[in-house]
Amino acid sequence: MPLKESAQRIQELLSESGYENRVVELPDSTRTAQEAANAIGCEIAQIAKSIVFRRKRADAPLLVVASGVNRVDEKKIAAEIGDKLEKADADFVRERTGFVIGGVAPIGHAEPIMTVIDEDLLQFETLWAAAGHPKAVFQLTPEQLVQMTEGRVSAVK
Repeated sequence: MPLKESAQRIQELLSESGYENRVVELPDSTRTAQEAANAIGCEIAQIAKSIVFRRKRADAPLLVVASGVNRVDEKKIAAEIGDKLEKADADFVRERTGFVIGGVAPIGHAEPIMTVIDEDLLQFETLWAAAGHPKAVFQLTPEQLVQMTEGRVSAVK
């Protein structure tokens, strides 16, 4: 069965970048970390959830890829990057990443995006990330996540 267009874009990007990771679409929603873990059959902590913030001064997106069990400390991240953060609304997320909330992949955005990766994700052999659609995911290693996103590893909680 063919992938949804946004999920296919992620699969093509992975392949073009030399990765063998495969995007899969699941019958159930993976919009939340809990839903994704249930659908995949993994720990919630192995879900690499994508949270988009708006950097106020830069008027640019910030992607935080966090462990599914962690709550992001916005003030801590803001201090680290030197800009105030605010929650990004659905329109901002779609416009700046090219994805809908619940399907934001860590790669393949509509524009370059500063990325912070939760250090807690590094403890796992495998992770699962959204693949451009609320029912699409792909498996990857923490090392691949850092490499693919060129993200900065940090304590986010």
